[in-house]
Amino acid sequence: MKKSASCFLAALVAVGMMSTAASADVKKGQKAYLKTCKNCHGTGTKGAAMHTQDEWDDLFANGAEKIIKAHANDKSAAYFNGEAFKMQSQDLRDFLFEYGSDSGNVPSCG
Repeated sequence: MKKSASCFLAALVAVGMMSTAASADVKKGQKAYLKTCKNCHGTGTKGAAMHTQDEWDDLFANGAEKIIKAHANDKSAAYFNGEAFKMQSQDLRDFLFEYGSDSGNVPSCG
């Protein structure tokens, strides 16, 4: 009985580690923000605090359609409609979510 419980816990830990590895990366999102968003939205602290965590989730839902639409008529439209954003969007979302205005967290870049 103890052995099966140990195996079950080990399996849960392994699954947890794999799901963490498959998730987006806050640090990569921070780098993407600094490279692509800082000029318009300011430091990471200021930019992430523009919205709550729920609002960031909403903006990045459905392939980030709302954030893409919000930038459709400005100088960053090419980025938001391009491959770079598609590749970075989950990391960028995780960074902005992690430091959203209601998170209580402050990024090191701002």
